[in-house]
Amino acid sequence: METFASFKVGGQRIYGMVHLPEPDLNGIPRPAHGFPGVVILHGFTGNRGGDHRLLPLLSRYLADRGVASLRFDFRGSGESEGDFSEMTVSREVEDAVAGFEYFKDLPEIDPERAMLLGFSMGGLVAALTAPQVRPHRLALWAPALPELWLKMLPGGYVPPAILDQGGWPIGREFFLEMPRLDPLKAAGQYRGQAKVFHGDADTSVPPEMGRRYAQALGCDCVAIPNGTHTFESIPSTEMLYRVTGEFLLGE
Repeated sequence: METFASFKVGGQRIYGMVHLPEPDLNGIPRPAHGFPGVVILHGFTGNRGGDHRLLPLLSRYLADRGVASLRFDFRGSGESEGDFSEMTVSREVEDAVAGFEYFKDLPEIDPERAMLLGFSMGGLVAALTAPQVRPHRLALWAPALPELWLKMLPGGYVPPAILDQGGWPIGREFFLEMPRLDPLKAAGQYRGQAKVFHGDADTSVPPEMGRRYAQALGCDCVAIPNGTHTFESIPSTEMLYRVTGEFLLGE
């Protein structure tokens, strides 16, 4: 079952989608304390749909296996309120915390098995969020590090107001905050079950970044053969869904 979700952060409304397993249709046992579930965080300039429907199809894949999920658009992205120029990683962490609390309070969800998954910059956000919300499990897809965005600065200088990045208005505060962020330190403070998944052909976020997150988390980094940053082939997507599902289910 798929239903629209909505919650507010800082007076702005966030929109998303909740996916729930349907035991009566696919034979999944109805758990006494609610379904395990995962909150999914999209990447930079992305939205809850993801590239080539990557995130909706993940949610449906997981629902067929008994795992619920929440996908939502960060403020200033997708259909949520706010302007992209206001976006910072700290604001997205606020959104992630609020989304996680909203999700685990749903009557169909087992709050003790609420998990977190972040893709690309959403992986950075998930790492910073995890020590606050203590998810049951933490999955990172191609997680990025702050240094990636600092390379975007013309001449190494922070813009006085807005940087036009392919039509996306990136605010000054986004760049000023980046050097102060330490997602690897936050990852080390999580101390829960975690796993990193990274395409070995990723040219946008180097696989080395995924390995650094895995080292900080004390977990495995699963290489997806021929996987690009958005896993834009059917075999790499199928493998990504399979190994992610196995991890979230503890298999």
